[in-house]
Order: sequence, then structure tokens, then C-alpha cells
Amino acid sequence: MRLGLSLGYQTAWSTPADHLAFAQEADRLGYSVVWAAEAYGSDSPSILAWIAGQTARIDVGSAVMQIPARTPAATAMTAVTIDALSGGRFRLGLGVSGPQVSEGWHGVRFAKPLARTREYVEIVQLAVARKPVEYDGAHYRLPLPDGPGKALRLSFHPPRDHIPVYLAAVGPKNLELAGEIADGWLAVFLSPDSAADQLAHVAAGRARAGRSLDGFDIAPSVPVVVGDDVAACAELVRWYAALYLGGMGSREQNFYNRLAVRMGYEEAAATVQDLYLAKRHREAAAAVPLEFIDRTSLLGPKERIADRLREYAEAGVTTLSVSPFVADRESGFAALRTVADAFELAGVAS
Repeated sequence: MRLGLSLGYQTAWSTPADHLAFAQEADRLGYSVVWAAEAYGSDSPSILAWIAGQTARIDVGSAVMQIPARTPAATAMTAVTIDALSGGRFRLGLGVSGPQVSEGWHGVRFAKPLARTREYVEIVQLAVARKPVEYDGAHYRLPLPDGPGKALRLSFHPPRDHIPVYLAAVGPKNLELAGEIADGWLAVFLSPDSAADQLAHVAAGRARAGRSLDGFDIAPSVPVVVGDDVAACAELVRWYAALYLGGMGSREQNFYNRLAVRMGYEEAAATVQDLYLAKRHREAAAAVPLEFIDRTSLLGPKERIADRLREYAEAGVTTLSVSPFVADRESGFAALRTVADAFELAGVAS
């Protein structure tokens, strides 16, 4: 197993300078990758290009670049450009986002996400490999059949003809798709004791493509809070969990809420969602079970974190990316160093 750092996206309480400083510290400590996210604020490629130019060894990855936000060709251009800027250190994480962002922010219908993702990845891979981009799919047709367009080829030679593709996936069918067409899976709310069920779907997709899980990167993003009191540590993660279980997507289409149900929290998931959608956010956060937070986070002192790292490694995780829940930059540095020390203590390095 290797360590990664998940920065998320810019918020009211973070700055690009903070994220760069965390990435540079992770680079110094030997973390393997730093991921940046996007929703409907800061975009991930800009942050990653900036970080890539000011780090030396650490990979930079999008977690994610939103599929409805860009054409496949635009994503391929961005991917090969950052890969060139970084000397071959880019990882392309993709996700369909959700219906609210796709339709409300990008104006793209959230329909048939699995089929669109498959076609999107195939076109990106064509472009990255410098093959003529010619595609006749149900969702994408290139060139357009009734105009002057022609099948174009990427106009410069990137460092690699294949950039690792990761899919952000939660539901069973999307997990199978990730296994079938991608090089890795970006997981969220992954608990070691329930990972086998999700990995079975990934393995089914790999088998469909004639491959095993060997070489496939299982890369969850996991909140980390260092401290002596586990319950107190969990309080810092509670609002994040409530947002995802309660407010990400609509009542009918909240993939994270469904995941919590599959993990055994049907009643709690319904309560959190009801409260959150009623704008009773504080009560929604209080309703998230401590057990759920603890199962999907790294909480407590170094020794307890080391034990949890062993559990993740034994569950099949190959890149565990920590998301520090901290109040300031120095606390973030301390959290990254504690996790690095716990990682060495756990003895799970690949």
C-alpha cells in the first residue's frame, strides 16, 4: 500500500497556498500522489498544474475532473498537458458528478451515466494515444457526420501514450465499469470491513475485460483527525458525512446515502437525509452514527491510525489517500507527519 493526499477543492476556509504547502509537505514525506477535486467552484486541473510545477516526485491526480464539464477531447488535451508539465506524473480521475451539478451547473442531462462514461473514456484514450479521433457512439459522434469536421490527431507528442484513468464510483454497476475500463477506483466512505462487497463488483468488471485485480489501484479518500479522544476527533468529520449522506444529489439520487444503506445504516441514512433536506443541518450532523464515521475514517492517536492502516491494506487498498480535517496549516503538517509515522509503524508499504 502507498499513501496519498486528498486536498478536495477550495472552500471558504482554505487557500491555494495552503493546498500547495500540504502537497509540498506530502512530497517531502514520500506520499505517492496528491489529488484535487472540483464541484462548482475551483477546478481541479488549474490547481494540479500549479502544484505540479512546484513539486518534484509526487504524482498529481484529478479526483475528479467532471465528465459533464468538458468534451472528451478537451479532457484529453488537459491531461496530456499536465502530464507534460509534470514530467509524466499525472493521473486522470473522472466522474459523472450528480444530477444537480450536471444539469444545474453544466446544463448536461444526467442520463445513462454508465454508457456516457464508457464512450468518454474510449475517446480520451484515443486522443492521448495520438490516434485519429473518430468515434460513432450513442452519446458522442466524432467528427460530426453532417459538417466539415475531420478526424484529428493530437498535435504534439506527450510523454506517454497512456495516462492512468481512475473512475469515481459508488454503485455496483459503476464499480464494475471501473474495473472493466479503468486503471483504478477512487473510493469514498470505504470501510475495510465492508470493502470485499465493493471489490467483488470491481473484480467482476476486471474479469469481463479478461484481467485480474493485479495492477489495479484501489484508492479511497479517507478523512484523518489525530487526537487522543476518538469521539472528539469524529466531531470534525460529522458535518462532512452529513453533507454527503444528506445533501449530495436529490432524495431519489443520492449515491452516498445508498452506500450507507448497503453498509447497514438504512434508518440513520434516512434520518440524516430528511433532516438535511429540511435544512436542519446541525441535527443532521448529530444524527450521523459515530460508528459510521469511525469505520470510514482514520481517527485517534498514531498507534490507532497504524492499526487502521493495516486493516485497509489487508482489505485490498493499494493507495490510501488521507484528507486532513484540520484548523490551520501547521495542524495539517502535523497530521501528514503523524500518518507517515503511522504508515511506517504499520509496516504496509508496497
